[in-house]
Amino acid sequence: MRALSRLLMFIIVVGLLLVIGMHYVPPSTTEPKPLNEPAAAITVERGELVMRAANCMSCHTASGGEPFAGGLAVASPLGTIYSTNITPDDATGIGTYSLAEFRHALYDGIRQDGQYIYPAMPYENYRYLSEADVRSLYKYFMEKVTPVNNTPPQTDLKFPFNQRWGLRLWNAVALKDPDYKQVSNDEMINRGGYLVQAAGHCAACHSPRDMFFAQKGIADADDDYLTGGELNGWSIPDLRGPDSVTARWSVDQMAHYLASGRNAHATSVGEMAEVVGDSLQYLPDNDLMAIAAYLKDLSGSPEEGTLQAEQDASDEASDQATDTEKLLVSADPDMPLGARLYLDNCIGCHFADGKGAEEIFPALDGNVLVTATSPVGLIDTVLHGAELPSTKKRPARLRMQGYDWRLDDEEVAELVSFIRSGWHNDADKVTARQVVERR
Repeated sequence: MRALSRLLMFIIVVGLLLVIGMHYVPPSTTEPKPLNEPAAAITVERGELVMRAANCMSCHTASGGEPFAGGLAVASPLGTIYSTNITPDDATGIGTYSLAEFRHALYDGIRQDGQYIYPAMPYENYRYLSEADVRSLYKYFMEKVTPVNNTPPQTDLKFPFNQRWGLRLWNAVALKDPDYKQVSNDEMINRGGYLVQAAGHCAACHSPRDMFFAQKGIADADDDYLTGGELNGWSIPDLRGPDSVTARWSVDQMAHYLASGRNAHATSVGEMAEVVGDSLQYLPDNDLMAIAAYLKDLSGSPEEGTLQAEQDASDEASDQATDTEKLLVSADPDMPLGARLYLDNCIGCHFADGKGAEEIFPALDGNVLVTATSPVGLIDTVLHGAELPSTKKRPARLRMQGYDWRLDDEEVAELVSFIRSGWHNDADKVTARQVVERR
C-alpha cells in the first residue's frame, strides 16, 4: 500500500513539474532554413503569390470585414475559433512582429507573446515553406497590406481546450521535420509537390486526422497522405488513389478545375469553391499545371486520365443508365417518389442522363460528391444550394438554389437517395433523420 502511495505521489509530482515546465520554460522554435536564392528573389510580388497559395485571406477576413483584419468564426472539433488580425497594425495586428516572430508563427504556431496558436491555422504544413517564401510573405504583409485597427472576438473554448499551453504537447506529437523533401527530378512535378505540401496545405483537408486531430499524412512518404478526409461532415475526396479524380482526370482538366472551379466533369462546391475563388484562380498557369502534374504523377495513372474511357466502357457494358433515363422520361404516374422529385426539381439542369452541361451544371452520374461515403455534402447542396465562384477564366457566378423551403425531410431523403443510386452510381440510401441533422 505504501509503495502504491509513493508511486502515486511520484506521478503527481512529475505531472506538476511537466505542467510548470510547459507554462514557464520558453517553447522551442524552428531555426531559419538556408536562403538558397539571391536576395533579389525576395519581393512583395512573390509574397502576394505565396499569400494566395496559402489562402490567408479566406480565413483572416470576416464576412463584410476588411481584408486580413480577422474575426472569421472557424468551426473546429474543439469549438469555435476566431481568426486573428494579421494586418500590420501595431496595436491589434502583427505590425510589431519581427521576421523571426513571423516565422515562429508560420513554422511552430507560436505568437509574439509566446502563446500557442490553435492549429486551425495549418502551421503543420506551412513549416515546409522555404526561407525565401517566408521572407517574401513577411515583406508583403508589412509593405503592401493596409493596417486595420480591429480586435476580433476572443477565442474562448471550454476547459481543457482553453489551456493553450497544452498545445505544446500537441506540437510534439503532430509537427514533423520542417524540410520539404524533393518529390521528383522533374522540375514541374517537384514545384507542384512543394505547392501542395507547403503553402497550399492540401493535406489539411484531404488527409484523414488521427485521434489527436493531427494530419495523418503530410508528405508523399505517409501512407494516408491525401487519401481523403472529412470537414464539417462533408467527405473530402481522395487525391491519390486509383479511383480518385486525380487518376481519372487529365492534367489539363485538373489545372482548368483549379483555375476556374469547373471542368467537363465537375464543379467546385463548399470549401473548395472558396479555395478556388480566393486562392487558386490567382496562381500563374504554370503553377496550376505543376500542381496538376504532381497530383497526376502521385496517382500513377496515365496523363490523359481514365474517366472518359471508364464512362464509355460503363455505358456500353451496363443498361443502368438507360433504365434510369427511361424511368425519367416515361411519365409513369406510379414512378417512385425520388424519381418524381428529380423530374420536378433537377432534370432541367442535370438532364435525364445525369450528365448535366459541361462547366455549367455538374454531372451527377459518377460525381464524387454524389457517391461519397458521407451523403452530407449532397444533402447540404440540395437543402441550401451551391454557388460557383467567379474567376478570371470563368467570370459567371452561377448559383443553384436551395430546396429547404420546398421539400420536407422525407422528400429530400428520397431525392438524394435516387441521385446516389441512379445511372452508374451505387451509394447508400439516405434517411430523413440524416436530413434533419443538416437542416
